[in-house]
Amino acid sequence: MATRLVQINMKARDDSALGRFWAEALGWGVDSEAPGVTNLEPVGFAYPDPAAVCIDIVTRPEPKTVKNRVHLDLATTSTAHQAELVARLKDLGATPADVGQGDVPWTVLADPEGNEFCVLEPREAHRDTGPIAAVVVDCADPRAMARFWGEALDWTLHEVTDDHATLRSAKGVGPYLEFLRTPDTKSVWNRVHLDIAPYPDDDMAAEEARLRALGATDPGIDQSALHWTILADPEGNEFCLLTPR
Repeated sequence: MATRLVQINMKARDDSALGRFWAEALGWGVDSEAPGVTNLEPVGFAYPDPAAVCIDIVTRPEPKTVKNRVHLDLATTSTAHQAELVARLKDLGATPADVGQGDVPWTVLADPEGNEFCVLEPREAHRDTGPIAAVVVDCADPRAMARFWGEALDWTLHEVTDDHATLRSAKGVGPYLEFLRTPDTKSVWNRVHLDIAPYPDDDMAAEEARLRALGATDPGIDQSALHWTILADPEGNEFCLLTPR
């Protein structure tokens, strides 16, 4: 058994407005499965497909108080494209963000609700990822995170060091999943998190048990009304195990 990274979930005060920003930023389509939920995916996309990691934006009243531990890196194809994309994103409502990055070749921005993201300089590895180059997770131990997520997902481990680890779909398409060593520690519920799903013929309960055996834990909330399961990885990052489809 294995799971797939199918989407990321963002909390927002206004899901529709934030959805419009990200749809324009990525050139994706917008849909909604329920009030307070905005779904984003490439136009013509057949969910789930490893060629893209979709985005679900869900309304929540709590304000953002700390730097997100999960963020997006956007891909560019040239220095000119990077500059053009940064300018376009600012026109859409993005603002410069300082997360202590110093003098780096990428640009750090925040979306209209303050969620940090990076516009990367052109990199050969990202030429075929689509607009999202990577989903990046801050962590204390990239090697340990690579062990857990490498077993949890049917993704291939491309690189692992003491400072970062990188995985990608075994089909060699779509964005990368990166774990980046950072000095800060997790202090609040993540406003951006990963959503994974088993394959259609897999057993949901058995997959949950497998993830727990790998080191996933219970976040300690009432889940009786949910048709999915919320777990936490070994560093306490919440993620959702969705019903397979």
